[in-house]
Amino acid sequence: MGVFVFLPLVLPLTAWPVARLAEQHLHPRAATRLLTGVAVVMAVCSTVCLALVMVVGTAQLPGNPLPDGWSDPEVRAAVPYDEVVGKAAIPALCVVLAACGRTLRRHGRVRRRAHRALAGLPETEVAVLPDGVPYAYALPGGRRDRVVVTTALLDSLEPAERRALFAHERAHLTGRHHRFLLAARLAAQANPFLRPLRTAVSYTTERWADEEAAQVVGSRRTVAYAIGKAALVSRGTPVATLAGFAAAGPVPRRVAALLRPAPAGRSWPSLFTSVGLAAWGAAVGAAVSAMSSANAAVTMVLILYAATPL
Repeated sequence: MGVFVFLPLVLPLTAWPVARLAEQHLHPRAATRLLTGVAVVMAVCSTVCLALVMVVGTAQLPGNPLPDGWSDPEVRAAVPYDEVVGKAAIPALCVVLAACGRTLRRHGRVRRRAHRALAGLPETEVAVLPDGVPYAYALPGGRRDRVVVTTALLDSLEPAERRALFAHERAHLTGRHHRFLLAARLAAQANPFLRPLRTAVSYTTERWADEEAAQVVGSRRTVAYAIGKAALVSRGTPVATLAGFAAAGPVPRRVAALLRPAPAGRSWPSLFTSVGLAAWGAAVGAAVSAMSSANAAVTMVLILYAATPL
């Protein structure tokens, strides 16, 4: 394996250029899928890398339950600086697993709490809450997907802007944007170098919903007005993990994008552009990361198999 076992830990740096360029030049739908896919692949590969290195570190600890053959010099020689790196990988992997577990628990707790808050209301697609705080969000799961909005926000919008609001939140539900957001968040927990991609996915999912709403309403300017007006009166959603109508993503950038022509629907950029080069660079980085982790895993399995007596 050699130093190549460490490549998946640093290759996420190759995805940084595409994060901002994808926001600006790709259709939000394509950007969301590209960035989420790259983030997930690189996060899985870096976690596998930590797990492989942890095996070497754990085998050196006295009283470990692993076979004695796993601590042979041949096994330790597969990882450079095995004494330091192997032991350091143990707490690092524990931190990654704990952070991902905490994120999943919080995500589930927030959704359950939101569904309980709607108990007793009619089982309609739109749940209107008599609340003086203006906010709106899409709530997936449960018996059915629902759009939650307060009377305070509805009172502040014109009829056409209300249509834009509902179309935006329905786009979140139809596109299953919560899955992209959760995947990007988990990837960033697994490798901090992937945090720029998580931020970019948070923005592109909102832009994706904005574009879908503009098609439904038939007016990009109406959606832009609705977002801007909601941002002025809204204080965000009651729970941070639920994306609000005008709470997620830089609102001025979203409004400015809606006041420009609609983005092209091409799913993959040309190689002869800056965003194309960045996208291909991120894709190559993800592929190299996958190959490095796969090669390291196979090599480690073969070494451990040879070192373990039958």
